[in-house]
Amino acid sequence: MIEILFFILGVANNLFLIVIFLIRNKMPLLKRVGKYYFLLAIPAVYIIFLAQQERKLVQYSIFLWIFLAFLALEFLYDYILNIPFRDDLRKYWKPAAPYLALYYSMNYGFVVMTWKNYSLIPGIIILGLFIIQLFINILSHPRRQQLK
Repeated sequence: MIEILFFILGVANNLFLIVIFLIRNKMPLLKRVGKYYFLLAIPAVYIIFLAQQERKLVQYSIFLWIFLAFLALEFLYDYILNIPFRDDLRKYWKPAAPYLALYYSMNYGFVVMTWKNYSLIPGIIILGLFIIQLFINILSHPRRQQLK
């Protein structure tokens, strides 16, 4: 059960981030859609609870806590502190470093845990979605847009 829920959460995370990166330059729409992304914390907490109840691998809880930390940092930077760290990494490298570490760790966790503990095909689906997400992220990144 946890493996399926973890996979579904990974798919939802990737799809949300793909949409967010696609609409990144449309700020009013991004602010509205971005708020719904944080609702993924609810199933993440539920899956942590289930993992502990069913005495599943501790890695599920670890990667879900990394995911929750990423969501918390995203909320803190974008909605509370309004740090424009994406605009100039040379200036804002200190807040960007933990953000990027959590971003890549969270995505790694969704791919590896699904691939290793659920099934090859769902693992490949998550990996494919992550590659699409990463590609769209790079192409739509504000810094890349300034270089054009």
